[in-house]
Amino acid sequence: MERDKNYDLELAKYIWAILKSNLPILMSWGVEIETVKVIACGLEFKVNGFKHTGKVQIVLNEGADLFEVCLLGEDGEIRDKREDIYFDMLVSVVDELVERTDDYEKRVSDTYNIIRY
Repeated sequence: MERDKNYDLELAKYIWAILKSNLPILMSWGVEIETVKVIACGLEFKVNGFKHTGKVQIVLNEGADLFEVCLLGEDGEIRDKREDIYFDMLVSVVDELVERTDDYEKRVSDTYNIIRY
């Protein structure tokens, strides 16, 4: 049976809507908008984060009704994978994998020359 392309598109829109629910965090990942694409049961895009530069794939495990996040390097090799993610944890899990470091505020300040008072 051929998979319904509309289903994948609607699922990708749903995932993107979840990510956009916290726009400042989504923007901090350095998402290259032109790389956002629909994949089977999910969404793929390229990021330029502090911790990961490469592709992020988010797919729905339909049987469990939970998400899986997979980080791919420039070579296409899997760098990290997290499973069993509830929709309300999706942004924070991706942020932890892509951007958030222990010294995040200092790193942002140093990278962008932000002076804190």
